[in-house]
Amino acid sequence: MTIRTVVLDIGETLTRDDRYWAAWADWLNVPRHTLSALVGAVVVDGRDNANALRLVRPSIDVPAEYAAREAAGRGEQLDDSDLYDDVRPALTAVRAAGARVIIAGNQSPKAGAMLRALALPADLVAVSGEWGVAKPSPEFFARVLTEAGTIPDETLYVGDHPANDVFPARAAGLRTAHLRRGPWGHWWADDPAVRAAADWSIDSLRDLVDIVNT
Repeated sequence: MTIRTVVLDIGETLTRDDRYWAAWADWLNVPRHTLSALVGAVVVDGRDNANALRLVRPSIDVPAEYAAREAAGRGEQLDDSDLYDDVRPALTAVRAAGARVIIAGNQSPKAGAMLRALALPADLVAVSGEWGVAKPSPEFFARVLTEAGTIPDETLYVGDHPANDVFPARAAGLRTAHLRRGPWGHWWADDPAVRAAADWSIDSLRDLVDIVNT
């Protein structure tokens, strides 16, 4: 079956999370390597990454702290330096091969606006904060298919996170590619359940061109 639409996750698929976690560490006044290690710990434990913040500050209200950071001028930032090197050339090549490119992940409306400002080679950039539904909800992937305008078998979802990307996308009937990138991508890359759920396991977004051309 031909892949007509490629849909990509954002964090640790298109963008590095270095700046994101460094900003949180600075805000919470802990060493950056400490929070990074705790993120790794929750990854191994299969928990949501917000739990890393709760290990530093058990009483934290994450949305309230997020708002406080924004109000203090220390909120989310995103520019070309946060992109992995293969993003622009790979997405350009996928479109040249005849597939639509959609970017859709769990991000805030501000992150969505910053991503669109980067003018990436994509037909649509959308985030959960704008849609009102987030991964791994089935409603998120139903919205993906609506925006894609293609049947599930012709729609590929690409991401690093098994629980948020590979498993729910497969459950929704989409084709899936698990990307060995970032903590989740590396830790779960060779897990038998992840391998079984993913139609492809890839090391770079450049591998998508061969998938589309198959």
